[in-house]
Amino acid sequence: MGTALLTDHYELTMLEAALHSGAAHRRAVFEVFARHLPHGRRYGVVAGTGRLLDAIERFRFGPEELSFLRDNGIVDETTLRYLASYRFGGNVWGYAEGDLYFPGSPILVVEGSFAEAVILETVALSVLNHDCAIASAASRMVTAAGGRPIIEMGSRRTHEVAAVAAARAAYIAGFASTSNLRARFAYGVPSSGTAAHAFTLVHDSERHAFMSQVDSLGPGTTLLVDTFDVPRAVRTAIEVAGPSLGAVRIDSGDLGATAVTVRGLLDSLGAVNTRIILTGDLDEYSIAGLAVAPVDGYGVGTSLVTGSGAPTAALVYKLVARSDTPLAGLAGLAQAAAADEGPLRPVAKRSVGKPSRGGRKWAVRRRTDAGEALTELITLAPPDPSPADRVLLRELIREGKIVGREPLSAARARHRAVLAELPAHALQLSRGYPAIPTVFDPDDRETS
Repeated sequence: MGTALLTDHYELTMLEAALHSGAAHRRAVFEVFARHLPHGRRYGVVAGTGRLLDAIERFRFGPEELSFLRDNGIVDETTLRYLASYRFGGNVWGYAEGDLYFPGSPILVVEGSFAEAVILETVALSVLNHDCAIASAASRMVTAAGGRPIIEMGSRRTHEVAAVAAARAAYIAGFASTSNLRARFAYGVPSSGTAAHAFTLVHDSERHAFMSQVDSLGPGTTLLVDTFDVPRAVRTAIEVAGPSLGAVRIDSGDLGATAVTVRGLLDSLGAVNTRIILTGDLDEYSIAGLAVAPVDGYGVGTSLVTGSGAPTAALVYKLVARSDTPLAGLAGLAQAAAADEGPLRPVAKRSVGKPSRGGRKWAVRRRTDAGEALTELITLAPPDPSPADRVLLRELIREGKIVGREPLSAARARHRAVLAELPAHALQLSRGYPAIPTVFDPDDRETS
């Protein structure tokens, strides 16, 4: 499916006017960044970059899209001719998936003509705002779980397409698996799943349901034991599957207290290796509250796919630099485009509460010799990092060609590594300041 109409109407309104004014072919640099982190969180997680590269690659206006725009009078014929041959031919740099970001971090830098870059705003923000929000929440949950695996199971609580993206983002942040088969098909995210309460209720008895499941899936399966009476169900489960039963799942009630009861019962029945999985409206805070419970894993749904109270990462896409090539008008667009190799001038907005910083940015994470993160340094010139520092922007697209794809496993491994760079207080769940400060060099704001 093409992605060109995953955009706001005003992107094409600006494009049409810029084509007529001659500004369309001025070189421009846009940045994606967050002015703040939501809910006093201490870091954000970059996710969605791979999906965005796929979306840019498919950003085409075919005959059907062009007919729609023409028939509805959305743009004029000049703009339709431009869109008919549209291919993004610029350059994109970005933070790698799985890395962390802080207020002001330029997690995506898009350089091209104003025309080709401005119409990517909506699709870029749609992907990154969603996936970064999910990954940021997921990372906190994984930290709270303290090494216990978490299954992503939020598909029934969100849009069907968002569910797949959420599973991908959660896996980058450390979730062990997903219930969503499309996520496994599209991205290779491990999937798992056993049975719901409906499976028990459709059988003549709980024992009959357990026997059917064990006969089909083997004794290593996970049996849901809270449909009726939990202690009785646990006894029945061990009678049916034997002490080698893989796991039991508890989905309701006082999860911590029930887990203690179930663990004692399982041990008394000889099922000392049978695991206990807890599900049921969990978030990072309830998971942290279960840290001392005899639990082996969790399943998280609603809170994960809604960003655990922060459903968007509050990222914005802003013009930060442009060339000064004189406006050419329609007759001189080709000559203007060919000649536009002059210096870029920083531009920024001063809107109250929504300021931006002008200039094309570079970013380095300053670290101690031991590898602990100190500051996020943002500069207006290519950095000169020390051996301990880490350069953050990577080339993703070069002259329209995607050069920055990587396997999901690389993003997952990166996230584990960069979390280890943070100071210990950064992993606290309580509200606080960003884990490290963002430092701008030079520390000024330039405007047009």
